[in-house]
Amino acid sequence: MAFSKKNFKEHNGLEFIRVMGTGGGSGFSLRPDFSTYAILCVWKNKNSSELFFKSHEMFNRYIRKSISVRHIEMKAIKSHGFWDRLQPFKNQEINDEIINLPIAVITRATLNWGMLIQFWKSVPRISKAIQNAKGVLFFKGIGELPFIQQATISIWKSNDFINKFAYRNEDHKTVIKKTRQNNWYKEDLFSRFKVILDSTNKFKK
Repeated sequence: MAFSKKNFKEHNGLEFIRVMGTGGGSGFSLRPDFSTYAILCVWKNKNSSELFFKSHEMFNRYIRKSISVRHIEMKAIKSHGFWDRLQPFKNQEINDEIINLPIAVITRATLNWGMLIQFWKSVPRISKAIQNAKGVLFFKGIGELPFIQQATISIWKSNDFINKFAYRNEDHKTVIKKTRQNNWYKEDLFSRFKVILDSTNKFKK
């Protein structure tokens, strides 16, 4: 799927795109989920995105082959790190209105080859931790290249639940400590988003 992004680049207002596969099982897994794919886009403005969804030939070809499509519209509120040496998400001013609203988190990392075994040994632990976390509404492993370029998306009831998981969950804290001590990543990114729209359409086949 990583190579499919070339089919989407030539569209006015599209600033960043990644076409990705997803993980099977509970979401964070070496085993791929061949039934689910993710397209992540950053837009210059809303009009550009609406035109894309209505008229882009390749995108709508994917839609016609799908049995369901989930559309999540988000606005970045905090982001640090890099994705292919780019910083695609522009931080927005945080205000009180987001405190009790659903928040999405996207993480992404390019792994160092020598750390692959260590990383994947830790995945079941973090997968179980997020599965049991309070306030998590959805989570899924996504990625461009199997084993090497890994990302996650999760949606939480509020920012407070994210902070409790990130800073108080012992399994999560242990894995994060290992990433820094053992230099697992060549590059990584962590971003939070205000969820503006989250809708699912199902199609009869």
